[in-house]
Amino acid sequence: MLATTQWSDPEQPSSFKFSPAQESALLNRYGYLVKRAAAHLRSLVGSMVDKDDLQQIGLMGLLSALRRYGRDVDEQFESYAFKRVRGAMLDEFRRIDWRPRQLRQQSHQLRDKSRELTRQLGRVPTDDELCEALDIDQKTLLELQYVGQAEAMESLDLLLEQQAEAQLGSSSLSQFELKLSLTKAMASLPERNKLLLQLYYTHELNMKEIALVLELTESRVCQLHKQSVEMLSKKLAQW
Repeated sequence: MLATTQWSDPEQPSSFKFSPAQESALLNRYGYLVKRAAAHLRSLVGSMVDKDDLQQIGLMGLLSALRRYGRDVDEQFESYAFKRVRGAMLDEFRRIDWRPRQLRQQSHQLRDKSRELTRQLGRVPTDDELCEALDIDQKTLLELQYVGQAEAMESLDLLLEQQAEAQLGSSSLSQFELKLSLTKAMASLPERNKLLLQLYYTHELNMKEIALVLELTESRVCQLHKQSVEMLSKKLAQW
């Protein structure tokens, strides 16, 4: 028989517990993760989302991470906690209808106009060309790009949830298989799309920071991120 190694799975309940004083200290120590997650999810933060409420949701996600980690905090905790804080925020965004209907309609108009201009010009239209075609300013264009990007992100998150449920519950094997599928799908993307997703999901940069790294406009990065997420979703759906 093969020997098995016992290890602590952060997603499984554990007898390890912090005292209330320790939890309070750790919440203060890692509270910056809440602000980072909010910045990371700027595309989902609209006027209908109260910043104080978002802060509380993030803190609850952080507290959940502390209680589910299963051991004392170490160098891996920050990455684990960030994902749980971000996940708590995403759950709240899915729960409420945070995008006004008119904004969603305008986002779809932008998508259609962008495709139309791409066919006409034989290239991706510039921000100025899109603004002129839709009679909007640069600020509105960026807001609409973020709405479209958010919809693509939500679709990918839903697909990943469905794939996880279709596998072996919450076992370590199913998590490994899901990670393997993501890695394989990522590897099949064009280099620029792969780099953008790595900067966003692995290095946790927001769109504005990625724009500086890639020397593109923030609007263009949002557009490319949406395209990358849609490509990744399509790859995963085929497997």
